[in-house]
Order: sequence, then structure tokens, then C-alpha cells
Amino acid sequence: MSWLSIVGIGEDGLAGIGQAATDAIANAEIVFGGARHLELAAAAITGEQRLWLSPFSASIEAVIAERGRKVCVLASGDPFNFGVGATLARHIDASQMVVYPHPSSFSLAAARVGWPLQDVLTLSLHGRPLDLLRPHLHTGTRILALTSDEKGPAAIAALLTEAGFGISIVTVLEALGGPSEKMRSHVAMAFDIKDIDPLNVCAISVVALPGARVLPLTPGLDDSLFEHDGQITKRDVRALTLSALAPRRGETLWDIGAGSGSIAIEWMLADTNLRAIAIEADPERAARIGRNANAFGVPDLKVITGTAPDALTGLEPPHAIFVGGGGSDPGVIDNALAALRPGGRLVANAVTLEMEAILLARHAEIGGNLTRIEVSRAGAIGSMTGWRPAMPITQWVWTRS
Repeated sequence: MSWLSIVGIGEDGLAGIGQAATDAIANAEIVFGGARHLELAAAAITGEQRLWLSPFSASIEAVIAERGRKVCVLASGDPFNFGVGATLARHIDASQMVVYPHPSSFSLAAARVGWPLQDVLTLSLHGRPLDLLRPHLHTGTRILALTSDEKGPAAIAALLTEAGFGISIVTVLEALGGPSEKMRSHVAMAFDIKDIDPLNVCAISVVALPGARVLPLTPGLDDSLFEHDGQITKRDVRALTLSALAPRRGETLWDIGAGSGSIAIEWMLADTNLRAIAIEADPERAARIGRNANAFGVPDLKVITGTAPDALTGLEPPHAIFVGGGGSDPGVIDNALAALRPGGRLVANAVTLEMEAILLARHAEIGGNLTRIEVSRAGAIGSMTGWRPAMPITQWVWTRS
């Protein structure tokens, strides 16, 4: 039996919702919401009003604590589009709630600028790093981005300019659906819109200038895109390694001896729901991994500064593990194999004879696949050109049954 109502409400207040949603508000013993929500719905509220608490997790606990009473939660727009409904659904079964969605900010913004929503990339940057934009910056991409406040649009314009997309058009849509609604556009590199309403969505028409930092969609990104000190899995080998790691939705990777973090970063770029933990013993390199993660738009990459296998203790069990550096300690492979989830993949690359000997022994012991990777690149030999071979790589891939 449902005891919880979730009502999406817009800047037009009660006038913009149906009778059933209005009744849900009026019949509730307790109504939760932000100050703006409670004000918009004030004429229909007959029960106790409760403001959201800080931290927000305390509010979720407060809602759950009233299970069995008639409770209404007010939300902005569509509660299940980057909204409180999605958070509550992780704790409360759908059979116990009735949801009354309102058009989302994305729907309203798309209608105002005339963009088919199915062709638009939608992002929430509300309380989240703006760097999340970076992987999506390709000429022709249309992005609708929720911001945190009135400073968000200018910060987005600055990021676009810094990354080489300064001629992109940023349209700021403010207080959508209400009497104070505005829509103003500006070129990113000359952005100068003032007095922006804190409730805003940015519509971004992406255009790259020559030399812009465009991140290709395939694995094996150019080495020059990464900040590194030479400790990096080179692009050709990296592409083959990502293929062997075979990322799947919702999975977690351990990148042991991460160096520049290139494997973990490209793993996370494959899909927004992938997670990764980079383990690196050198503090300077660990800091560099963090900078690379931000520059590639995967700021959620977790970086552990420590030496494997000790640094592996207590980490979230992985679905896949890459061992690039630091694998010559047999304990690293032992701990990695033990940590893998069922069906998990371990990929280890050896450059040194010592590491190769460990992989050959493991292959003889428990099987898997061995591959020899040799890459040569054309280079100058005097006034002519010849092939310069890179150091060969022995790659061992093993899957846990």
C-alpha cells in the first residue's frame, strides 16, 4: 500500500500540476520540501511542513522514519530525472509510492530552444564537478546542463574557452516555467551575462576551435593528451589492454601501479556508470593521476597512494584488474587473483623478464591467454626513414570462473 506521494512542481506552482497531485499535497499529514517548494505549494498544504535537512541524507532518513503515515515529498520538475525520487527509490519500494511528475527542466529547456530531447546530451552539474563536461565536447554536440547556482554558466563558459571551445554558444535559461523566466545567449569566450537567476539550465551548442582538446570516442587516446613522466601504457598497447579488460556496465576496475592513470581513465570514459580505483606508490604520480582524471572529465576516479599488495586491503572488490607496474612482487598477482569477483578479468602486462617469468608461471599453473605485443613506429634514420621497435609486451589475460 502506498504511503508516500512524490509531487513534481515547477515555477508555476499549483497552477502547473493536476488535481490528483494537488490532492496528494492537501491530504498529506507531513509535507517535505525545500523552502521554495513549500512556498509554491503553500495554498494546498494542510499538514505539517518540514524543510529539507543538511546533510540531505538526514532528510531521506526523516522521510523513511514516517513510513505508514501520509507523507508527501515536493520535488523540482520530474522527481526521477536527477531528482529526489531517484534517491528515495533506493530505500523505498515503488509499490509504496505514487509519483506525480512535472515537466523536467530539461524538457522545458529543450522546448524553449527547439532541440529534440532524444538528440541532446543531458547532464546534471548541480553540486558536481564541471569537468564532467569534458568527454562530451565534440563539434555539433548539444548539451543541456543543470547548474548549481548563478555562477555556473560563467564557469561553464570559462571551461569551454580553456579547452578550446570558446566559440560555442551558451544559452542560459532561467526560472523556467515561471513568471520570471528568461533566455539569454552568449559566445563562451566573451560570456558576459549578468544577474543570472540561481535556478538555471545551460544549453550549449559545442563548436571546436583548431587545437581544441577533443577526446575521441575510441580507446587508445593519444599519449600527448595525458600528463606523464614516461610511466604510461602507450596508446597502441592501451587499446589492446582495454579490449582485454572488456568493461561492462556498472563494473569496477583496479589499476595497480597506475603510473599516469591512463588505463583507469579510459576505462571510465567507456561509460559513465563505470568506476575505477588507481593504486600508485609514488605520491607525485598519484597527484598527476588526479589531475589527468579531471582533465579527461572523470573526476570520480579514486586514487590510492600506496604500494600493492598492502594498498589493496579494504578496497571495493573489482570486476577487472589491470597490473601494469609493480607486478613483479608475486604477492600482487596473488592478492589480485583472490580479490576478483566471479567472472572477473585480470590483465597483466610485462615489459621486464622478471615480470614475464611470473606471468609465464601463472599461465602454466592456471591457464588463461598469453599474447605477445610488438609495435614498431617509423622514425628518422639519418636522411631516411626506418622502423623503430618499441619494447615488446607480454600480456596475460585470465578470467575467474
